[in-house]
Amino acid sequence: MPEQQVDRFRTSTLRWLYGSLAGLGTLALVAAGVIATVALGTAWPLAASALGVVLILVHWLRALSSLYEVTDQRLIVCHGLVMKTVDEIELYRVKDIRLDFSVLGQMAGIGTITLTSTDRTTGDTQFVLPDVPQARDRREGLRGLIERARQRRGVRELDLDHEGFQPNG
Repeated sequence: MPEQQVDRFRTSTLRWLYGSLAGLGTLALVAAGVIATVALGTAWPLAASALGVVLILVHWLRALSSLYEVTDQRLIVCHGLVMKTVDEIELYRVKDIRLDFSVLGQMAGIGTITLTSTDRTTGDTQFVLPDVPQARDRREGLRGLIERARQRRGVRELDLDHEGFQPNG
């Protein structure tokens, strides 16, 4: 059966701006520079605005350079603008999905999805997808796809408790 694309998305810079303290702080920095320039009649506070704009551009370029594709069998992550790196995780290997979001993130509809996997791509680390739009729905969608991928391959998860383990010999 051919693999089918289910979802495709990028990190949301706009939602990051109003859905996180870092984003709101960056917007406040831009506004403070403009307001101070007008109030003081001098241009030097525009440096704060310029710094804020640079921070927004860096986040936007990072979002532009990452593309997440979900198929019915894999999560594929493409990073880079000039030099591309493609990582993928077989969904049946995902052991756990965690969703983290702040109060602001909940209101903006963004969150960070963290996958724990037995895939060699991730090794002993976690695979983090930051500032995911509609994170709650995407997490639930991934859970369903993971379960179907496990059923299709006949994979069952087995947790071993090391306290009762007694090696022979």
